[in-house]
Amino acid sequence: MFQIIPAIDIIDGKCVRLTQGDYSQKKTYNENPLEVAKMFEDAGIKRLHLVDLDGAKNKKITNAKVLETIASKTNLHIDFGGGVQSDDDIRLAFDCGAKQITGGSIAVKNPELFEDWLKRFGSEAIILGADARNEKIAVSGWEEDSGVWVYDFVGEWIQKGVKYTISTDVAKDGLLQGASVDLYKKMQAQFPDLQVIASGGVSSMQDLEDLAELNIFGVIVGKAIYEERVTLKEIERRFL
Repeated sequence: MFQIIPAIDIIDGKCVRLTQGDYSQKKTYNENPLEVAKMFEDAGIKRLHLVDLDGAKNKKITNAKVLETIASKTNLHIDFGGGVQSDDDIRLAFDCGAKQITGGSIAVKNPELFEDWLKRFGSEAIILGADARNEKIAVSGWEEDSGVWVYDFVGEWIQKGVKYTISTDVAKDGLLQGASVDLYKKMQAQFPDLQVIASGGVSSMQDLEDLAELNIFGVIVGKAIYEERVTLKEIERRFL
């Protein structure tokens, strides 16, 4: 079943959204992330994508308390990312209640450690972050382009055991201009057994319908929900 996965991005303990990963283009939507998470759960949502944006910048988990609070006070299946850079970080994330962690920059910059995590925690617990700009991998909060083709990158990690990937088209993120259907179509065609999670650009129910038709695992929806381009009632009626 196609999964709708709302995103909660955290800066200073608050629920925010950035545009194209730019910290200077920040909008705060709610001072209480738990309130937002409970709203999602009440609508029938099962999964949550929780991102520690301070952690991504600081290169270590910074908002562990928010993760722990949401995990202990809801039944949401949380995938957590942002600042998971070391063994201490990943242990902290799982101890605080994350069911999966997402690693993007770490898979580029410290592949030995990321591969070790796959072996130790299993491929159900580790999601590969494959964020791309013009189909090339972008790292470090999208501030750097690696020059590596996203398909080559994903293909190599599948051989090492990756089963899940979240792929954000950085050029689309936060702009509400539609999802990169072609990117996910190509990814799904090349890697039919990969659980692909689309992210970035969703602006309408039609975008969700288009992605659902690709038979990918799911889609992360952020700003479209917060800006009420897509309502939880519509999501509930169509997908839950």
